[in-house]
Amino acid sequence: MGVTESIDVFHAIAGLLVGTLVGLTGVGGGSLMTPLLVLMFGVSAKTAVGTDLLFAAITKIAGSAVHGSRETVEWPIVRRLAIGSIPAALLTLAVLASIGKVGQSAEHVILVSLACLLALTALAVIGRKWLFRHARDFDGVRSPGRVTGATVALGALIGAAVSMSSVGAGAIGVTVLLMLYPRLQMARIVGSDIAHAVPLALIAGTGHWIMGDVDGRLLTNLLIGSIPGVVVGSYLSSHAPDRVLQPLLAGVLALSSWQLFVKAYTPEKAKVEVIAPARAAERR
Repeated sequence: MGVTESIDVFHAIAGLLVGTLVGLTGVGGGSLMTPLLVLMFGVSAKTAVGTDLLFAAITKIAGSAVHGSRETVEWPIVRRLAIGSIPAALLTLAVLASIGKVGQSAEHVILVSLACLLALTALAVIGRKWLFRHARDFDGVRSPGRVTGATVALGALIGAAVSMSSVGAGAIGVTVLLMLYPRLQMARIVGSDIAHAVPLALIAGTGHWIMGDVDGRLLTNLLIGSIPGVVVGSYLSSHAPDRVLQPLLAGVLALSSWQLFVKAYTPEKAKVEVIAPARAAERR
């Protein structure tokens, strides 16, 4: 099979769209790609999570390089997040490895967890400006020590959530960082969040790869589109039309959340009937 024959155009287009959103907003690596893989391409939840983590890591390496060159990364914030997220990710991976092979009941839990996190992310995107305004009211009251501690705690929460579902490092992380650091420019918040996601997603993705939850061919096709997308999105991030982009993104996240809930509670026979044609096409 030649290189061109192994390229899946639809997967590459999905990678391009999600990569562009990641560069623009810091959101989309897990929040959009994992539901796309599960709902549109019939990928199992555990394979979607594992593949998406490595996809997000490599994509965000390109994005963080652009943000770093534009000096829109707050490295002290990145370090604080990593202090909490990396130990939490390692602990979560150890727990997942001890559980062993993911069965139907565990797959159901992953789908429901993804749906809940996506719904929370949609609410966070919608309420970001309101949260931002109220965070400014308390900016002078909070001590630097409390802000640092809260940032480390946020990192731990993101580390556990990302390792289980690949969702959390984007919109939730960006929104909470805006509340903790309301005087920072949006581009610096996005750049810091993307830079922090690189080591976290690499560690979590490597753990899932060791557990056999990564589809290498799928990952390659997604990256073909996502790497140019995230570079373009990162350059355009300071000019992103938030008043249009945020409601659109929130709507997509809410729809994905609803569809994952539907999939989680659809009888198993119906799921097989839906996914079987896609798998048959792959075998051909």
